[in-house]
Amino acid sequence: MTIIFKQSAFRHKITQADILHAFANVHYDGQLDDGYNRFIRLGFDTNGNLLEIMYNEYSDHICIFHAMLYAMQEYFLQIAKRIGETYGSNGNHD
Repeated sequence: MTIIFKQSAFRHKITQADILHAFANVHYDGQLDDGYNRFIRLGFDTNGNLLEIMYNEYSDHICIFHAMLYAMQEYFLQIAKRIGETYGSNGNHD
């Protein structure tokens, strides 16, 4: 399938090569729950960084309109919170 890029895909200074590599090396792919033809894909670029890519899918092409390094901070904060709730409150470290 043909992939085209909007100029906005390069706003965060991610190269086309890295976007295409991440698009092909998928960690997660799903439709956004907003009622529009918008999808999000998480994939790894040529340096192993996790990128967030947003795109539209049509019958004859994909249009990538957003790419940036995936913000993992919230993910790790949630993991740390769960670990603290499980192990930190009672001193149990099993």
